[in-house]
Amino acid sequence: MNERIRLGSAVGFTCLLFIGVQFGALALVEPFTAAEMQAVEDPSDPTNSLVYVGAILVMTAFMLAAFKYDLQWIIRGLIVGVSVLLSWFVFAEILPSVATVGSIGVFPLLVSLGVGAALVIYPEWYVIDIAGVVMGAGAAGLFGISFGLLPALVLLVVLAVYDAISVYRTEHMLDLAEGVMDLHIPVVLVVPTSLSYSFLEAGDVPGEIEDRGAGSTATTNGSSSEADADDFERSTVEPTDSEAVENERELERTEPRPEPDAEPEGVRDALFIGLGDAVIPTILVASAASFLDVGSLDVPLITLNAPALGGVLGTLAGLLVLMAMVLKGRPHAGLPLLNSGAIGGYLVGALWAGVPIATALGL
Repeated sequence: MNERIRLGSAVGFTCLLFIGVQFGALALVEPFTAAEMQAVEDPSDPTNSLVYVGAILVMTAFMLAAFKYDLQWIIRGLIVGVSVLLSWFVFAEILPSVATVGSIGVFPLLVSLGVGAALVIYPEWYVIDIAGVVMGAGAAGLFGISFGLLPALVLLVVLAVYDAISVYRTEHMLDLAEGVMDLHIPVVLVVPTSLSYSFLEAGDVPGEIEDRGAGSTATTNGSSSEADADDFERSTVEPTDSEAVENERELERTEPRPEPDAEPEGVRDALFIGLGDAVIPTILVASAASFLDVGSLDVPLITLNAPALGGVLGTLAGLLVLMAMVLKGRPHAGLPLLNSGAIGGYLVGALWAGVPIATALGL
């Protein structure tokens, strides 16, 4: 398959994963609210965002320390446990509880435990992506109903700045990404560029894939350059007679030419994007659907209004720009573009719905 088609399909699949997280969170807004699952007492308090950012910093430091001292099994166990918990939150609201133990539905609990078991036994890319979408939708839905408009906006701005610093200045986010890749846990979304790709067999991290691809290209170009130089030297130092020239032309005509769709060396086998890049902007989307009473759009099974829809479209616009930058061959911070798109789209949607700008900003 042509490389452009492969990468275009991968970008489209990435968009579908983001849409799954966003619309999953919107579908959970109403049931989570009805179940009183808000994580804080006062959703309008902007200091809630600072507490959440502090928790992220502590967790990041803990994970980096665990990688340094070869305690990766702790991180793997923790993330799998969180996956089971978030999956249970989600499935408890959307799956029927045909039998209960106390107040816990047996069927949702078994499905959630099945998610955890799949991550332990066979963490192939599609298992990780399915678990990631369920986790992302659950987390974004919970935080969306727990963060009012101003706290959600503060959270997105602060985390966008932090993400830029951690990728471009301190670069510790890149170290963290390399560490979690070998754990095969749903903190990243894996987007293969071919159906034959296996995350279990690849064992690669994004930086290694990009470096190997660039190296292959450089080697190929270097060999071609050396061959051209040798041909030039022979043509200037060692004159050939007309028969030799004719034989060489005949050889060129009979040599098999490469197929036009042959895959070049160094083509990416998969693209990787952090699950947090899908969750964080979706918090604002879910918050808009939860806290702005501007009339709902008639969409089955989800809670959606114009500001929330604007946030969805803005996030996807930022994602397309981000993917275009990443495909050029180097990692980039996702949240500056994604959060900016979500905030911009949300504000446009709010103004379109007639919401005053002060109200849209949670002031």
